[in-house]
Amino acid sequence: MKSAVETLTPTRVRLTVEVPFDELKPSVDAAYRKMAKQVRIQGFRPGKVPPRIIDQRIGRGAVIEEAVQAAIPRFYGDAVRDTEVSPLGHPEVDVTTFDDGVELVFTAEVDVRPKVELPAYDGLPVTVDDAEVDDDAVDEQLASLRDRFSTLTAVDRPTEQGDFVSIDLSATADGEPVPDGEATGLSYEVGSDSLLPGLDDALVGMTEGEARSFNSELVAGEYAGRTAQVAVTVRSVKVKQLPELDDEFAPTASEFDTLAELRADVRARLQRVRRMEQGVQARDNMLAALLAATEVPLPDSIVTTEREWRRRAFADQLKQAGISREDYLGTGGRTSDDLDAEIERSARSAVHAQLVLDAVADAEEVGIDDAELTNQIVRRAQRAGVPVDDYAQQLVRDGQLGSLMADIRRGKALVLVLQAATITDSSGRPVDLAALADDALGVVEAIGQDDDELDEVDILDSDDEELIVVEEDVVGADVADDADDTSESIVEAVLPGTDEDPAAGEPVVEAEVPGTDGSSRQPGDDGPDIGESTAEAVLPDTQDDPGAVDAVLEAELPGAGSTPA
Repeated sequence: MKSAVETLTPTRVRLTVEVPFDELKPSVDAAYRKMAKQVRIQGFRPGKVPPRIIDQRIGRGAVIEEAVQAAIPRFYGDAVRDTEVSPLGHPEVDVTTFDDGVELVFTAEVDVRPKVELPAYDGLPVTVDDAEVDDDAVDEQLASLRDRFSTLTAVDRPTEQGDFVSIDLSATADGEPVPDGEATGLSYEVGSDSLLPGLDDALVGMTEGEARSFNSELVAGEYAGRTAQVAVTVRSVKVKQLPELDDEFAPTASEFDTLAELRADVRARLQRVRRMEQGVQARDNMLAALLAATEVPLPDSIVTTEREWRRRAFADQLKQAGISREDYLGTGGRTSDDLDAEIERSARSAVHAQLVLDAVADAEEVGIDDAELTNQIVRRAQRAGVPVDDYAQQLVRDGQLGSLMADIRRGKALVLVLQAATITDSSGRPVDLAALADDALGVVEAIGQDDDELDEVDILDSDDEELIVVEEDVVGADVADDADDTSESIVEAVLPGTDEDPAAGEPVVEAEVPGTDGSSRQPGDDGPDIGESTAEAVLPDTQDDPGAVDAVLEAELPGAGSTPA
């Protein structure tokens, strides 16, 4: 067999493969045996029909065609190895010469992994926000805590802005009841403008037992855009009373005896969160800087596949939420073109990140071992809520084991670049990510916390010790110790022979970019894409979640919840 490669673009090649008929003969013999088992000819048992009879009844041309179709994948694979190309996705095959007794010639056009010229990332400058916590931030958290311990007291007067009312609502449009347009005993804060346009204006001045009607334009549902006639009845009027922020409040809302101790604790917790946020910013800003400094031609077919996966995933999310695409666009003030452009940008960014991190992993000769693979399988199985062995076997059945290994490898590459970066805060002071380990001392756990679950920072009281969930690649925590004997044998079950073969720990699908054809979505995944999850696997995300700090405090301070009715 002879093969040649022609570069069509930086991301696409054409392989030309010439196969002498003698090398095709084993495939021809196999085709005869296959047809001998399939045909039913009187006087011959299944599998015992001789080739000359098959030629007479079916035709040798059909046999040759079957042989060629079966042989092309094998010869294509040989050509890929001989020419040392790294194909991405499936090839477009065109048979140019094909006849009985002559050589087989075919071409295969396929996208390939582009060459990536990596910048020098040792000392890559990265800037993050300052981590200081000012008095205003502490006061804001204490104000939120006071609000959670507030009480509602009934008043006998007309409703005012800021009051809490219990109301009955019913809506009609042109005399027809609006679906789901009726509610009884609904608790509502006057002035919040969080329910219906015009409701706040109608409520101001109403007294207990009073009823009014007003018009409101509906913004969602099948009646969106129509004007509804809304009847509202006030059942009760209450005002919120906040507790005094003093030493008496401290033991009520916490384990501390004085307000000064409570303030100091809130400040310390916020400080830890800010340091975690610095780590998240360092991760994101470093990756953004690395991608900005690395120009990579993106294979069109891979970007297209990633884009279509994202579109389907987004549509599934809207369907699960019971929201139409039109309603979603209406509430966000965006057009369909805006959404499509955003999906396109995210798809291209994800593929870009995959290719760059793969190149870093290659340059640093990053591999993964059995323990790392086992740990990830255990985590993902627990997150999906399925038995570990079942999850591992499903990975193998779906052909996604290589994708998982590539994910782990990219995450390790990202950590290497992050560790080599020079990180400073906005004031020019150096930031040592290793200091995050100090915040994680005490109880450090990560089993069952992966990718999306690490988007939230968990700081919980546990026997007066802080439980901080972080990614072990950053703080150096060993999180595989709790895996049981069953989980330790997973790798042997899905990758036999890894102990004897040092190369077995390397990614098994070197020629693919997992994530671009949906293959990176492991069983139980509900939508995280590789471009995002590769980065998010390094540190939990808080900076993109305005409520992350509140969630931290709510997890620690008793009484968290909504204002009591």
